[in-house]
Amino acid sequence: MTTTAQIKIGDKLPNGSLAEYIEVASGACSIGPNTFNVADLTKGKTIAIFGLPGAYTPTCSAQHVPGYVALSAQLKAAGVDEIWCISVNDAFVMGAWGRDQKATDIVRMMGDGNADFSRALGLDADFSKHGMGVRSQRYSMLVVDGVVKQLNVEQGGKFEVSNAETLLAQLA
Repeated sequence: MTTTAQIKIGDKLPNGSLAEYIEVASGACSIGPNTFNVADLTKGKTIAIFGLPGAYTPTCSAQHVPGYVALSAQLKAAGVDEIWCISVNDAFVMGAWGRDQKATDIVRMMGDGNADFSRALGLDADFSKHGMGVRSQRYSMLVVDGVVKQLNVEQGGKFEVSNAETLLAQLA
């Protein structure tokens, strides 16, 4: 169901916004869902991003998020400023899932509620046959100042190249 060409290494991230549930008010962020412009968030930073089909789904909860939580210190030691998890869920679900995964203050759990950003990346997927509608493909990428430097997209149903270990090895 991809509607645009898939993003590639060397491409700038598309314009878009993501929502995050903020637990504690600070600065310009109020408690609750806050919407952020991707270009603003990535400017001048190195971001490890991983996308996945859905919060609370088996592989995502048992392997994908826990891997990035476990290797977060190593990723940051290798130059990563922030780690983002992007899923086609709302900010409330992503916030609750982040708490459940013990990812709070480690991985930013970013909601792409209508799959707009996933579509703009060309990494959307139709999971309608499973009753889940349009979702994100499973992937990881390293983004430096808004430009994709590494990109690892899984083949359908696989979990082999978008894990934290692969992205960490690519940083070496």
